[in-house]
Amino acid sequence: MASAVERFDNKARESFESVGQTTVYRGELLRHPVYSRVLHWMVAVFFFLALFTGFGIYLPWLFRWFTPFFGGGPLSRAMHPWFGVGFVFFFALQALNWLQPMSWTAADSRWMRQMHKIVSGEAKMDPPDTGFFNAGQKIQFWEIVGGCVVYLITGIILWAGARTFGRIAVAISYVVHDISALIMLGGIFIHIYQSTFGEPGTFQSMVRGAVSEAWAWTFHPAWYKQVTGRDPEQACEEARRQMSTGGKP
Repeated sequence: MASAVERFDNKARESFESVGQTTVYRGELLRHPVYSRVLHWMVAVFFFLALFTGFGIYLPWLFRWFTPFFGGGPLSRAMHPWFGVGFVFFFALQALNWLQPMSWTAADSRWMRQMHKIVSGEAKMDPPDTGFFNAGQKIQFWEIVGGCVVYLITGIILWAGARTFGRIAVAISYVVHDISALIMLGGIFIHIYQSTFGEPGTFQSMVRGAVSEAWAWTFHPAWYKQVTGRDPEQACEEARRQMSTGGKP
């Protein structure tokens, strides 16, 4: 029997699919449905809105040129916590959407042991048991989950102020809040690099929702085998043979 979370997530998927569209062409696979893509971009939008307004608060002497885009310093300060709430809210929905595929498995531990080969390009394909998400993606996901918890706790303390929680709690929250933001920002830079240059074709999966079969068998071979029933290495060899013979079988 499906849990309340699963029923909610399935209902949301159905609702978004009824108003959105994902076109999958020949030689492609469905990667992210409309609901997942909308949540991803809403998380991204609110993250950067909170980031830019936060910069103006954290280092006004360096980033004061951000604040006019949000109506000035006082308005930036007033909008920042609301942008943070939006970020946490949409990521919470994203976490529910991806909770099962983000669970850590033995395959992820094996991926971590081979990470140096994958990152350096020595390994031409990810390990054969790499599923829908790899270990690196899962680590970042759980880092953001932890970051959201930290943002929520420290953000409430900072929002309410010293009159409610005391000066010491506010002072500690400032430090913890800022450190967590810097850690997450570093992870976002890695995420942007990996989704563009590190793994070409990943970005389109969050724009169009589909990826090429070659992308799937290269970066997520176990997921490719799950959705197609084909062996990823054999599929790769067949594609190479067809390329060498000019497309002839």
